[in-house]
Amino acid sequence: MPAKKTARKRAAATAGMTCAEVMKKLKALGNAQTRTIYRRHGAPDSLFGVKIGDMKPLAKRIRKDHEMALELFATENPDAQYFAGMIADDPMMKKTDLNKWARTASWSMVSTCTVAWVAAESGKGLDVSLKWIDATAEKVRTSGWSTLSAYLSMTPDEEIDFSLFKKLITRVARGIHEAPNREKDSMNSFLIAAGCFCVPLMEPALKAAAKIGKVEVDVGETNCKVPDATEYIRKVEKMGRIGKKKKTAKC
Repeated sequence: MPAKKTARKRAAATAGMTCAEVMKKLKALGNAQTRTIYRRHGAPDSLFGVKIGDMKPLAKRIRKDHEMALELFATENPDAQYFAGMIADDPMMKKTDLNKWARTASWSMVSTCTVAWVAAESGKGLDVSLKWIDATAEKVRTSGWSTLSAYLSMTPDEEIDFSLFKKLITRVARGIHEAPNREKDSMNSFLIAAGCFCVPLMEPALKAAAKIGKVEVDVGETNCKVPDATEYIRKVEKMGRIGKKKKTAKC
């Protein structure tokens, strides 16, 4: 029996569930209120509407299962794709896997959270994100900027090429207002991440934010607001938390 099939069966046996059973469980966990909220944010109609908190006990039961994560993501169901990121064995993700996830993400929450977090945790995040921000598809570019944010949030300063990121900040300042809606939001978040997670990038980020001014993003039928980068970074500075890293990119 092929090694991958053996590993998949072993993992499924440990969890007591197959991919199909996980899909059935996720569907049962869905609720109308969550579906309504997520659809207002752009989720497709195939959404089950599972709260993240309700996914966590199931993820704890399965733990890490690389093959199941790939299978779940391939369903293109929004809930399954998000859940796939929770059980993915990040270092096992190949660049081809990450590229496929970026291309087939079902909606923005998967692009900016699941894909970005898994890419950053995989150790390949910087390499793939620098290619993604030049991609043709907006959602891939969105994943690229979000991955760069996640990378800065957890990578020690001594491992960061600050000259590269200063160039990326300049790129954001020059192009953010011409960027499409979702990408614009991710670029703004990247600017905030640069200013908050890296002391050497705070002043360049603030300078860029001053040049950019107000960032307009269509958030649809929601009450969400796009954070002002200058205000956000200054708030973190007052808290004395500039440069404080996260242990993991995932929330």
